[in-house]
Amino acid sequence: MIILGLDPSLSSTGWGVIRCEGARISHIANGQIKTVAAAPMSARLAALQAGLAEVIAAHLPDRSAAEEIFVNKNPQSTLKLAQARGAVLAACGTAGLTVNEHAARLVKKAITGTGAAEKAQVAAMLKVLLPGVAIAGSDAADALAVAIADAHLFRLA
Repeated sequence: MIILGLDPSLSSTGWGVIRCEGARISHIANGQIKTVAAAPMSARLAALQAGLAEVIAAHLPDRSAAEEIFVNKNPQSTLKLAQARGAVLAACGTAGLTVNEHAARLVKKAITGTGAAEKAQVAAMLKVLLPGVAIAGSDAADALAVAIADAHLFRLA
């Protein structure tokens, strides 16, 4: 089973692809899809959708997973996140991928054992779970964590 983990963001959407065979998890690829801040919103969303379509075509995942949306104190930030997430979900839908959605606390708990883990704790556990893997930034790390959590949660179901 190949799982695509996603950390949607308007400025830099993280993605991570893993292979899950029973309890074994192996890294396939990870990266970030960045957009130009000065570009019009429609162009940025199109870039996210096209970039993710390329990732899906290159790695042919069986399913995908993303963190559930959270509400920021700034409503404009929440709206931009929702729009970016919509472009990402549309790319998955166009490819026929199911998108499992997980709360951030659940992802952290699946990776570290506690839902209140800090980003540094998640990053440290990723080094243990995926030894020697070069991770393309914090957005890609979050996406890999989502993919691993999805694999773990569905193995338990």
